[in-house]
Order: sequence, then C-alpha cells, then structure tokens
Amino acid sequence: MANYQYDKCEEVFMKQGFLWGGATAANQCEGGFDKGGRGIANVDVIPHGEYRRAVLLGEMPYNELPADSYFPSRSAIDMYSNYLEDIKLFAQMGFKCYRFSIAWSRIFPTGEEEMPNEEGLLYYEKIIDALLEYNIEPVVTLCHFDIPLHLVDKYGAWRSREVVDLYVKYCETLFTRLKGKVKYYITFNEINMLLHMPFVGAGIYINDKSKEKQIKYQAAHNELVASAKVTKLAKEIDENIQIGCMMAAGYFYPYSCNPKDVWESLMRNRENYFLIDVQVRGYYPSYALKELEREGIVLEIEADDMEILKNTVDFVAISYYSSRTISVDESLFKDAITGNMQRSLNNPYLKNSEWNWPIDPDGFRTTLNALYERYQKPIFVVENGLGAKDEINASGEIEDDYRINYLREHIKSMKTAIEVDGVDILGYTPWGCIDIVSASTGEMSKRYGFIYVDVDDKGEGSCKRIKKKSFDWYKKVIETNGECLD
Repeated sequence: MANYQYDKCEEVFMKQGFLWGGATAANQCEGGFDKGGRGIANVDVIPHGEYRRAVLLGEMPYNELPADSYFPSRSAIDMYSNYLEDIKLFAQMGFKCYRFSIAWSRIFPTGEEEMPNEEGLLYYEKIIDALLEYNIEPVVTLCHFDIPLHLVDKYGAWRSREVVDLYVKYCETLFTRLKGKVKYYITFNEINMLLHMPFVGAGIYINDKSKEKQIKYQAAHNELVASAKVTKLAKEIDENIQIGCMMAAGYFYPYSCNPKDVWESLMRNRENYFLIDVQVRGYYPSYALKELEREGIVLEIEADDMEILKNTVDFVAISYYSSRTISVDESLFKDAITGNMQRSLNNPYLKNSEWNWPIDPDGFRTTLNALYERYQKPIFVVENGLGAKDEINASGEIEDDYRINYLREHIKSMKTAIEVDGVDILGYTPWGCIDIVSASTGEMSKRYGFIYVDVDDKGEGSCKRIKKKSFDWYKKVIETNGECLD
C-alpha cells in the first residue's frame, strides 16, 4: 500500500498536467479604473499612506479621506494596456496556467445594471484567448477583494442579502460567455480575510463596534450562500468547470507546550478553517455553531440556505506566506508581528522577511498536510512568495537570489508533501509573478515578481518591464517540472 501511494503521488507531481504558473489580482495590477466603462469599486478608494490600514479594517469611511489621497489601485502597473506584453513574458517562462481575477465593476459598473458592460467582457475575453493561444490555462478568481462601490454605498456590501443575487448574476454572465474557455474558477479570494480586513475583504464599514462580529459573520454567511449558489450554477452551465474556494492559510503553532497555548493554537487554526469547512463539507461545523451561540450572534438565514450550502467545491485553493505562533500570555505580544493581517509572536526558530513576515518552508508542508487531511480535496497553491525590495544594479540587472532561495525551499516542501506525505496538489502559482501593488501596504516597493515594473510607491515611473534573475530560474523549474531547483 505504501508503495502504491508513493507511486500515485509521484505521478501527480510528475505528470504534465501539474499547473505551474503565476498569480495576480485585477485591483493590484490592472489599473484603467476609468477606462472601458468600468465602475468604481471598493478597492479604488483605499489609499496609500497613513490612513490605509484604518480603511482596510473598515474603521474609517472612505469618504472622510483627505482630498489629496493617492489610490494606488487606480493605476497599478497598467496591465489594462499592457496585458498582451505581460502574457508573452509569462509564456516565455513556460507558464502552464495563470491565476488572475475579473473586476466585477468592469462587467457590471454599479452591480445593478440589467445588461453587462460589453467592453468589459471583451477585454477579459481577449486576455483569455491570448492565454489559450500560448497554451496557458486560465484560473479565474471571480471576486478578489473587489465589489462595485455602488453596492457598498446602497446596501452595505456583503452585509445585505440583496448582494447575493447580484453576484450570482455576475457569475452567470461570465460562465455563459466564457463557456469552454475557462475550467478553473475560485469564488472568493481568501474568504476568511473578511474577518480581519472587512472593507477590503468584503466592502464592509463597521459603523457600530458593538455589533462588529454580528456584521462580519452575517456577511460571511451571505458569501457562503453566494459561493454555493454559484458552484451549483457553474455545473449546470458547463459540467467541466471546477470550482474552488480559497483561504489565507498558515498554520498556527503553540508558542510553548503549555496546554493552554496548544489549545489556543487549535482555536486559531479552527477559526481559519471555519468558512472553508462550510464550503467543503456543506454545513456549519458544530464548533462554529457553539461559537456563534456564545457570542450572541443570530444569523439571518433564509429557508433554503442550508440546502444550498450542500453544493460543495471541487478543490481548496490557498495562499501561504508564513506560519504563525500564538500564546495565551498577552505580555509576549509587545513585539508581535502581523503577517497577512494576522497577529503572531516572533518565532525564535525562524528568520523574518524585510516586512517582518516569518519565512517557514517547513510550515508550508505542515499547512498542506493539515488541510489535505481535513478535507481530502485537491489543494491548489495559488499564492506563495516573498515581498522584498529589489535594486537594479549597474549592469541594469536585478539579482533577486533572496526570492529564488525562498521559492526553492517552499517548492521543496511542496514536493515532499506530494511525494512523501501523499498530498494531492493541482498546481503552484507564486504570487505577484509580475510586480504589483501590495494589498496590505499599497506599496510598489514590496515586490514579489519575476518581472520588475518601473513604478514607485507614488505611482510614478515608465511602467517598463524588466526580467529579474528569478525569471530564468523559474523558467527552468517549469521546464524540468520542479526537478531542477538550483
């Protein structure tokens, strides 16, 4: 049995169908916010600078921002105008797939139009056709932290049930138009992040702190129902479509073997799993129902919601950047770090990135195993990478060995998870395969890509694309299907 499992898993990794590629999001790369009939979205009113965090967290209304605020997502790296050049670069690296998102407000500018914006549909159709021409599989995120601002202002975004059917209509439009062209869809990017960054995650402003948890979990329920409805609809339109959910993953370690720390880590991991548990299993887990009861949260649930939730996903997509370390001893948190908006203690066994995120390839293996054991669904690693400052040297080159080292060690851990542990992984798409605006900080100087883009933190620059050293390294990784990592 052991040999059979090993052979099977080795085949999963070595077969040509393993999806090597890269990942971006419309609101971080596209720009062109006022072009092609696109409407304003929540992501267009999140500023760079001192007020960014308050807006991200839903603590400060966007309409109270200073008039001279700079909004980096509005221009980003102008992939709107340069998508064909960028796809050609992805093809040069040998991408098997490209994970990107569609901006909802480019299809339905306010979210409530009777008919979709044809110019927006044509734009994405051109992107997908170009990808297919280069034999690159499109992996489409339907909602990557964006929602038409009109729906935020009128309904309170995902706080309100009205948004569910508008989202379903938007998805139906895409499934119908792109039938036969797109196989892989993800309903919501990092759905668990709405609990940590309500405005960017779900367009939610918390106007009453006493009802914060009620507001967040009602929004989460509405997104879960929407995801399940869309999962059912996709299969009805095209039986070949594979629908995935997605979470911001990263295992929580206990800081010590104190049983209270161990229990705290279990609780934090479970909090992270909660929404994915529903999307994979089709029902609210008992621990979540108990937690809602303890918090006095009463969800508005329609009669057929629990039946709808039984429409479960085909795969689990994840982002992984780092592990986290947790303790019940609050005095330890005086030097706490916040990686991907989740508070963590410094782990003394790990080094941190320039932005103080722990670097933990072993934690990647742990995270992959924990998720696969829990769900027994294929895992799709759709984000992984190192945010770092890149410098152009005197020869005009960018020698980003630090990024190569990070990715090499994480790919090794992924291979071990597949070949030794038996984890079924569909593919691997490093985050920000071309430099994009950072979601958490709004910076361009926090770079992830294999391709440098000449834009600075103020949005100034030529937008010129330059291959980094990691470009050719990753090309070789893909050519050898992960065998050559040097």
